[in-house]
Amino acid sequence: MKDASYFKNKLVTLRHEIFNRSRQIDADIRHVGMTTDLDDQAIELENDEVLHALSATSEKELLMIDAAIRRVDSDEYFHCQTCGETIALARLELLPFTNLCVSCAEKRESETAYS
Repeated sequence: MKDASYFKNKLVTLRHEIFNRSRQIDADIRHVGMTTDLDDQAIELENDEVLHALSATSEKELLMIDAAIRRVDSDEYFHCQTCGETIALARLELLPFTNLCVSCAEKRESETAYS
């Protein structure tokens, strides 16, 4: 069985990757090194909406990872924050920052879809 330190290392590595990606996205949003060609500038500006969405997603992921690291440190990582049941290791491998078991995640998703 994988222990908490394995997942904490996985979370820290993932956080580092997302943080670096976020920095690059922010540089792209600020148009650091933007070309002087007006046609190229227009294309770059059209991508801003996508870049802003990616930036928001990265920020949300960083918050979720930080919360997961805190759960590791407080010995709450392997338990669903809603029902308290154990979160399957396969789920934590795929989504190491998740705080819900499959059942509770499905319930939340169906509630969100129908509201």
